[in-house]
Amino acid sequence: MEEKKSTSEKDTQQIGIEIGQKLQGGELIVLEGDLGAGKTTFVRGLVEGAGSKAAVSSPSFVIKNEYITDKLIINHFDFYRLTDPGILAETLTETMSDKKNVSVIEWSDIVKSLLNKDKLIIRFKVLSNNERLLEFEYDENLKYLV
Repeated sequence: MEEKKSTSEKDTQQIGIEIGQKLQGGELIVLEGDLGAGKTTFVRGLVEGAGSKAAVSSPSFVIKNEYITDKLIINHFDFYRLTDPGILAETLTETMSDKKNVSVIEWSDIVKSLLNKDKLIIRFKVLSNNERLLEFEYDENLKYLV
C-alpha cells in the first residue's frame, strides 16, 4: 500500500491528473471515502489527465457519468443512493469487460461481487478541512498507475 498526502483540492486534482495520464484502458478504480472527501475532485483530475476537457460532476443523482477521450472512455459510477444495483449490474459488467473503458466506482459495496479482482482502491481520509490522505491499494499489474 502507498499513501499520498493532499493539502488542497488542487493537490487532489493533480494526483488524479497523474494517474489519468497513465490510463491504458480496462482499468478498474474503486474510490472509498466519506461525502466531501475529494472523490469527485480526484475524478476531475483523472479525466483531465486522460485527455478530456469535459466538465466533471458527481454522478450521485444520475448513477453514471461518461467522459470520452481520444483513446478511452471513463465511466464514473456512484451507487450511493442504491440498495440494489438492478439492471446497472449488467451495465457495469459490460463496461468492465470492454478494454477501451476505464471504470471508476464510488460506494461499491452493493456491486462488490461483480468487481474484477484486479483493481486500484483509493481510500480518501479527511485529516482536516483541506488535508486528505489518499491510500492506494492495488494488484501488482496496476502498479504503473500509482
